[in-house]
Amino acid sequence: MSTTATELNSVINSELDSDADQFLTFVLGAEEYGVDILRVQEIKGWDSVTPIPNTPEYIKGVINLRGTIVPIVDLRQRFSMPEVEYGPITVVIVLKIECADRDRIMGIVVDGVSDVYDVPPDEMKEAPDFGNVVDTEFVQGLATVDEKMIIILDIDHLLSGNEIAATDSLAV
Repeated sequence: MSTTATELNSVINSELDSDADQFLTFVLGAEEYGVDILRVQEIKGWDSVTPIPNTPEYIKGVINLRGTIVPIVDLRQRFSMPEVEYGPITVVIVLKIECADRDRIMGIVVDGVSDVYDVPPDEMKEAPDFGNVVDTEFVQGLATVDEKMIIILDIDHLLSGNEIAATDSLAV
C-alpha cells in the first residue's frame, strides 16, 4: 500500500501556523529525522528492488515507479549505521531531489514514518560544528518538537555528484 503526496497533504492540518515549514519525520534506530514535506512524492511499503552492479552498498537498487526508474538508498547504510532486517514497518519515502542541472526522483529506505510537524523558522537551529570529526553535510538543521530533537536533512546532498551521475545511467 502506498500513500501519495496529495493524500499526505490532505492529512496535514491547514489551521497550523502558516509561517512554519512542514516536515515529514521518520525514524532510523532511536533518532528521528525530517524532510521537507513538499519534496515527498510518495510513501510505499518496502518491496524488492532490482540490484545494480558496481554501485555503492547503500544504493539498494532501483524500482520502476509508474514508468520512472527510481534509485533506492538505504539511509542506515548511507549514515554508517548498523544494518537491520527490513520488517513490516520499513518504508520507502520517494523524494524529489533538486540538482544543478535537473530534478531527480530518489527513494530512501527508513525504519518507519513518524509524523508531520510544523517548524517555525525561528525554531530551526544550525547543526553544530564538529570540525572534521563529523560530516554534517546532510544536515539542514535541528528542531525541537514536543520536547524531542529532530534532525532535519538536506536531501539534495544525500548523493554526491558522481553517485548521481551513476544513477542517471540507470534511468532508461
